[in-house]
Amino acid sequence: MQAKFINFLFEIREGLAISFGAIRANKMRSTLTTLGVIIGIVSVTLMGTAIEGISRAFNENISRIGTDVLYIQKHAWFDNDAWWKMRNRKDIAMKEFYAIERNSTYATLICPTVFTAKNVKFQNNTAQNIFVIGSNEFYPEISGTEIQYGRDFTSDEVLGGRPVTIIGFEVADKIFHNQNPLGQLMSIGGFTFRVVGVFKEQGKFLGLASLDNRLLVPIQSFFPRWGSKRGINISVKMKSMENLEETKEELRGILRKSRNVPPTKEDDFAINQQDLFIKAFSSVGFVVGGIGLFITALSLFVGAIGIMNIMFVSVKERTREIGIRKSIGAKRRTILFQFLIESATLSLLGGLIGIAISFPLSLLINQFLPTSMPISIVIVAIILSIIVGIISGIIPALRASRLDPVEALRYE
Repeated sequence: MQAKFINFLFEIREGLAISFGAIRANKMRSTLTTLGVIIGIVSVTLMGTAIEGISRAFNENISRIGTDVLYIQKHAWFDNDAWWKMRNRKDIAMKEFYAIERNSTYATLICPTVFTAKNVKFQNNTAQNIFVIGSNEFYPEISGTEIQYGRDFTSDEVLGGRPVTIIGFEVADKIFHNQNPLGQLMSIGGFTFRVVGVFKEQGKFLGLASLDNRLLVPIQSFFPRWGSKRGINISVKMKSMENLEETKEELRGILRKSRNVPPTKEDDFAINQQDLFIKAFSSVGFVVGGIGLFITALSLFVGAIGIMNIMFVSVKERTREIGIRKSIGAKRRTILFQFLIESATLSLLGGLIGIAISFPLSLLINQFLPTSMPISIVIVAIILSIIVGIISGIIPALRASRLDPVEALRYE
């Protein structure tokens, strides 16, 4: 048993030596042969790194908010078929917020939010189109946003509409540079506000929209300056996920009563939750992954055809060599292993080149979209390239192993 295993290892080593010798003897041909495999491995690796990077960024951003937050809005998320109907609904107003605040028994934190975009200025430094959020003192906790410097609003500042603001990390960098922003007076859309806090840096959502290019003001200071007739959104943090359905039904009842919706009419508002966003993201990821898999399979199929073709050429070129080896006692299994190892090595070489190309490309893509190349993707790419090599080399290897030694020796 041990002798057979030693012989098997010797055959593999010999096959590898012959394979590398054949590849070195035909460098250009080998490189062109592996081109399909290289393209396929680059495709699968970049697709995998992009999906992994975006998934990590998505989960990281979503985890900050938590699954126990409901969003009361005019429109339902991802229901495009009914968009034309929802656009005619009444806006969500502050009276709905006050009704929930008075009557909800399942909500622990409630915050209204309203948005606009304004230019901000400090001394001679200006930043344009900054996202201005009007809300209350619970916004940082409900949105999962941490305050790095300074403090949150007080309830008195919110109720009294005090001109105070908490600014995003990017805003602080743009207009304050190396100065301490705390306590400074800045202009937001032409109105003066005092900076009481700076949000912790959050980066970009899915590598696209910056989460730091924003600032927060009390909602009662937002309305007098930029319009009180704007529609709002309401975020509700639940006591427990176990009471999800009870919480939603309670909110529906409060909102229907506040908005005077007749019993026979459907809701003229939407109660959205994070799960809808996660499901939509998963669906998009599945479609993108399917398209990427098709492109990868097509590239690898072309690569496999190329390797199979060159292996048939290799068998033809070395027919006399096969005849000599068989005449001095080489078994069919040995010849079979030799050509299988050669095709697998050729494909593996293409896989390694593909990974070497993918890594710098993923770093380049990371400047625009989040990417991540875990070792698992590299291992999958290597295994895939070996499998492609073995499959594409089976038929040529079988043909080589079945050659008659007498006929092979006569071959010119």
